[in-house]
Amino acid sequence: MPLGLDASLVGQRIVVVGGGVMGTLHAYIALERGAEVVHLERDQVPVGASVRNFGLIWVSGRAEGRETELALRARELWQAIAEDVPGIKFRANGSFTLLASDEELEVAQRALSRPDAVARGFSLMNRDEVLARNPAAQGRYLAGLHCERDAAVESRLALAALRHAMIASGRYGYHPGRELTNLRDGAAVDHRGEVHAGDRVYVCVGASLSGFTRELFESEPLRSVRLQMAETEPLADSLTTSVANGDTLRYYPRFRADALEVLPEQDTTAAHYGLQVLMQQRCHGGVTIGDTHEGERPGIFDAPDRPMDMILAAARSLIGPALPRIERRWTGVYHQMDPARSDDVYLRREAARHVTLITGAGGRGMTLAPAIAEESFQ
Repeated sequence: MPLGLDASLVGQRIVVVGGGVMGTLHAYIALERGAEVVHLERDQVPVGASVRNFGLIWVSGRAEGRETELALRARELWQAIAEDVPGIKFRANGSFTLLASDEELEVAQRALSRPDAVARGFSLMNRDEVLARNPAAQGRYLAGLHCERDAAVESRLALAALRHAMIASGRYGYHPGRELTNLRDGAAVDHRGEVHAGDRVYVCVGASLSGFTRELFESEPLRSVRLQMAETEPLADSLTTSVANGDTLRYYPRFRADALEVLPEQDTTAAHYGLQVLMQQRCHGGVTIGDTHEGERPGIFDAPDRPMDMILAAARSLIGPALPRIERRWTGVYHQMDPARSDDVYLRREAARHVTLITGAGGRGMTLAPAIAEESFQ
């Protein structure tokens, strides 16, 4: 077995509901442990946040303690999975958070002084050192906080590549177009009335909830977050690392306390939309750019241009005028734990005998999914 996992599930039947990254990694880990897997997905293929993201395996910004431990383990698992499923396009490319002011530099220096800086692979590089590693970063900045442990996969390709690999096992069945309408002890019921029974059932549905699933999660400490992202035409140069700007220091929990103490207040519009800049070059050459973090509001369906205009201006300030024109834009919604009601990294709850609900990893889902799945089978 590529992951070196034990065979503790040999002879068991595992039912997974949800074809996004969380559900797909539950299916994959269960197969690696020897189970037969039945995998249900509401749509023909996943269309939610699992395919509307950067594909970042983001260790650098994770909160100290359990969240970082999960991220570091997930980073190991993603790399191991890629040895078996090269179609996920794993790249151990690292990241630079490019620092454009003395205040941002101070926040980075504080991060370097923390005991976990080595585990995250942090180092501080001046502008010339950044350019030596990532020549496409031709914009205005003083230095870069490098995180060696950050990585990337192709989010739009990874889930299909994993499904194809699982189908080849002969112990995996993918059933698209099946919406969950009920749960029983050790079983999931779809909208056709078909009962999918197993030794364990894992319900890993995302943020687009309706009907039964909406009722299932409505009392949980979750909140919905809207995002806006874009992708450019192919970049002539190679963006050899993931790139972030100083606004990410305000957003990611690893840096947030220091950032709020040291950095000036963010622009009012940027603060309203939770704006930050992340950039990840896709294998076809285009650069995915984002994003915003706005609480979902009932009845709001539009995607205003102004926050994306601000993101693009900030991205060009880091990369320079060579950043190509935008080819496409999109929005998305994910569920995350509401920090006002819970400090858990994600939601895990028993809904019936041998039925577990798992959701709420939010923007951490792509990073943490394999480690969360591994926890389910320990």
